[in-house]
Amino acid sequence: MYAYRSVFLLIYITLHHSFILNLIILEIKYFNTLMACNYEEDVPHVLAVDDNLIDRKLVEKLLKSSSCRVTTAENGMRALEYLGLKETHQQNNGSKVNMIITDYCMPGMTGYELLQKIKESSVLKEVPVIIMSSENIPTRVNECLEMGAHKFMLKPLKLSDVKKLRHQLTNVEVEKR
Repeated sequence: MYAYRSVFLLIYITLHHSFILNLIILEIKYFNTLMACNYEEDVPHVLAVDDNLIDRKLVEKLLKSSSCRVTTAENGMRALEYLGLKETHQQNNGSKVNMIITDYCMPGMTGYELLQKIKESSVLKEVPVIIMSSENIPTRVNECLEMGAHKFMLKPLKLSDVKKLRHQLTNVEVEKR
């Protein structure tokens, strides 16, 4: 008899605690959703483009640790698609980003070609584009800067590099207001 009561009591306590935990989890999710709405408005949104998964994840992690919202793309065509600049329609129906950081050397479309497409867009031409590369080739650097790249950075990026970008991005956003 006591064994049944103990089991019943254990089941009751487990269910009761589970119910309370679920309520707490729902409240936390709701709070996070509310905070995300304000967070996304106040936090810069960066599109990171790199065909190398490890480099892409590194850049994403560094940007997120510097309080940026990050979207990633594995190549130039995916980035154009996300930005709403696919060949089929040149109007921007894509997502708003505050900065684009892209690898230079990618298959299909180089970072330089992506930069050209962005600078040709009337809507996105003012968005800062950072080109990164593991190769320090002066002609390549100059070519990108002349096309309108905000900066040319050597890989692998470091947290200090990303913090400088974040600081510059914050200053640009303040000037626009």
